[in-house]
Amino acid sequence: MQQDKPEVDPADQWTRDPETGQYRLDPAAGIPGQRRRTAERTAAEEMPATGSGTAGTPGPGRRDSRRRAAAAAKRTRRRRALKWTAGAGALVMVAGCGGAYYLYQHFNSNLTSVKVQLGNEEERPKAAGDALNILVLGTDSRQGLGREYGDEGSAGHADTTLLFHISKDRSNATAISIPRDLMVPIPECQSGDGKKIPGSARDMFNNSLGQEGRDPGCTWKTVEKMTGIRVDHFVQVNFEAVKTLSSAVGGVEVCAAKDINDTDSHLKMSKGRHVVQGDEALAFVRTRHAVGFGGDLTRIPLQQQFISSMIRKIKSDDTLTSPGKLYKLADAATKALTVDSGIGSVDKLKDLALDLSKVDTKNITFATVPVLDDPKDKDRLVLKQPDAGQLFSMVAGDRSLTETASPADAATAAPETAPAAPTTAAPTVDPKDVRVTVRNGSGTRGQSGPTVDKLRAKGFAKAATASDAPVTATTTVSFPTGQDAAAASLAAALGLPGDAVRPDPKADPKGPLVLVLGKDVLAAPAAAPTEAPKDLQRVQADDTDACAK
Repeated sequence: MQQDKPEVDPADQWTRDPETGQYRLDPAAGIPGQRRRTAERTAAEEMPATGSGTAGTPGPGRRDSRRRAAAAAKRTRRRRALKWTAGAGALVMVAGCGGAYYLYQHFNSNLTSVKVQLGNEEERPKAAGDALNILVLGTDSRQGLGREYGDEGSAGHADTTLLFHISKDRSNATAISIPRDLMVPIPECQSGDGKKIPGSARDMFNNSLGQEGRDPGCTWKTVEKMTGIRVDHFVQVNFEAVKTLSSAVGGVEVCAAKDINDTDSHLKMSKGRHVVQGDEALAFVRTRHAVGFGGDLTRIPLQQQFISSMIRKIKSDDTLTSPGKLYKLADAATKALTVDSGIGSVDKLKDLALDLSKVDTKNITFATVPVLDDPKDKDRLVLKQPDAGQLFSMVAGDRSLTETASPADAATAAPETAPAAPTTAAPTVDPKDVRVTVRNGSGTRGQSGPTVDKLRAKGFAKAATASDAPVTATTTVSFPTGQDAAAASLAAALGLPGDAVRPDPKADPKGPLVLVLGKDVLAAPAAAPTEAPKDLQRVQADDTDACAK
């Protein structure tokens, strides 16, 4: 009579090769008794023929060998979960839902990658060096979800977006939430199949993906143009991801400061703490009408709370020491994941994940781009300047938003004998009303145009180029009498030091500010602000007291 084969957890069949450090699938692993017999046989084969027993009779040497093999097998079982995490990290990238990616070669076939077309390299922001900027796209695609979630079959737009910055020394990370209702310029882009898609001078950020066939590369270009921050890679997930991933980790703890009954997201939750997974987790991150002021800005803190809790859950021993849970999590994550071709393999994603896993949870900050109500449409938003430019400059300059200063800040600080000039204060001035003339004094042609584009992206709609200026070493802002606040606002948006702003009493009081670009714009980027804007909405990943209000 044939015996039934024992059930084997697929997680137990992945073993680490001590010589290569790589994981491989071992069909014999995980079968009761098989690993023990294999260990015993290997030990017996390797044992020198010095035992005192006769042929076919195990002597003391062989008995010692078997005891050592059994002990080794026991230690292996104890350390198996730790070995799982030794060769791979966790990449937590969530956009409106949850995502956590434990990367093993077994899941390569699950990954979907997209080749993006980014156009002229010279038009992109400067590279971040050893820092990493990952664009996380959470789409509102309803494909395969039925009518329950509305707009059945929608291909998905940029519903929730985070720009996730990991510092060059891996001591801290900043995730900037970009509201879907933000009005921004969307540049012309090209889809992966070569189709050219026209841009728009003013459109919802939500439409940078999906609309008119725009792919993630279009959102990528939009973010770079808006922020001046170079994006390295993108990760895209959809509604289904939060359901499968939250279930894979056994639920995510969230908090409600009041009773919530949102008929649109289907969330009904009493005041207090709850562990959510599956449909309830998705309902939580989609809720906006029954909390706060009932808009997208209200939903973002809920998502940040959920992501932070997910990070803590993944980093907990409850997850890291459970091979079965890790397997389910990795399988669900890689199936829900779309990435750019630059990280379109488990090996490449593993390195990215290990970088993020080095960041302490207390040094991960979630923040929302500073915005104001759009004066042209009460249901839309515009960037609040100079606050938004100040935040973008901090991230581009690898400045941490956590209270704990990073080693990078200490290493780059000027010596006491030569203190750096203080960054210009950021007074409240509406940049759209500020006239700016940009003159190139760097001695290198072609610097004025990109600077004007950068200023317009930061809200200085009236920025314009003028004739070249005499070559000068440093960049300056000169201003007519009475426009000192506007000049300080411009300098803050560019990250210029306070002594770069200079009055020009001979200039027409109604004339424009004059920005003269010096050689320093070629040598190094402008100094980044050292402090975040006042009243910046933020959530720390280690904050267990955050509740939906």
